[in-house]
Amino acid sequence: MAATTAAAVAAAGITRNAQADDAAAGFPRRPITLIVPWAAGGATDLTLRMMAELAGQQLGQRIVVENRGGAGGTLAMPVLQQAAPDGYTLAQMPQTVFRAPWIQKVAWDPVRDTTPILQVSGVTFGMVAPASSSLTSVEAVLNWARQHPGELTIATNGIGTTPHVVLDEWFEKLGLSFIHIPYKGVSEQMLAVASGQVMLGIGANGFAPYVDSGRVRLIATMAARRSPRWAAVPTLQELGHGIVANSPYGIAGPKGLPAAVVQTLHEAFRHALHDPRHLAELAKYDQETAYLNPAEYGRGMQAAYAAEQRTVARMGLVTRTGS
Repeated sequence: MAATTAAAVAAAGITRNAQADDAAAGFPRRPITLIVPWAAGGATDLTLRMMAELAGQQLGQRIVVENRGGAGGTLAMPVLQQAAPDGYTLAQMPQTVFRAPWIQKVAWDPVRDTTPILQVSGVTFGMVAPASSSLTSVEAVLNWARQHPGELTIATNGIGTTPHVVLDEWFEKLGLSFIHIPYKGVSEQMLAVASGQVMLGIGANGFAPYVDSGRVRLIATMAARRSPRWAAVPTLQELGHGIVANSPYGIAGPKGLPAAVVQTLHEAFRHALHDPRHLAELAKYDQETAYLNPAEYGRGMQAAYAAEQRTVARMGLVTRTGS
């Protein structure tokens, strides 16, 4: 009986592998969906749309971008977890997907339930204020917060995002408080800052067009060194706050993608990543490539997951032991 069961399991495995190989042989036969877990119009959305267009040209099939903004950039994960492992559903993997499982109960695991395709780039964060604001420096912001406890309104690109986590930790360390205004994406957030609906914004480098057009003022960045693009703007680290924040991101598919499908997708996106048109789009937002192949990106995802557990534990945010 045991031998019969074992033989049946082995046969089923062979059948699944044969089906996967057959599917991979003609991949892709139809359009692919790339889920971007942010509102349309932000830097990540726009750069990934360009990348998807270029990768689609390589594949001979359209890659359709689907926006699922909200929940701090984690709404793609339930979709990936339930998607068929056929390569027709992909998603951006922001840093927040590695943080959320340590803060709240979720049904998915960002490593267990995905197949890495490649790492794309990294996001630099900055603090911006309305162009007409009197808050023209980090010192001015902190002084205002001290003089008006709990009144400073600060927008981020979502609850649990890197800007939100960094901001909470920073202000708690300084003994200051603020009113957090979360948005679904950087585009909505920057419009709120530019119009004066909020006093400050801390977000990803989708702020670049708003800074360059004079609609908002960049007060500081959270990179390890000053941006050549805004060389006069200091970093929080050099101002003595010890903060460096960078969120690398990539593209992944559901768990169990056939190796041949992974390789096909990887080659198409790798070509698109280094295409001059995509590089020019990244440059609009002061971004550079941070390419990793599937194996390297897989190791990077595991490292990010472990690092986020340590981060939220240090901040006292851990509410569970993982997925």
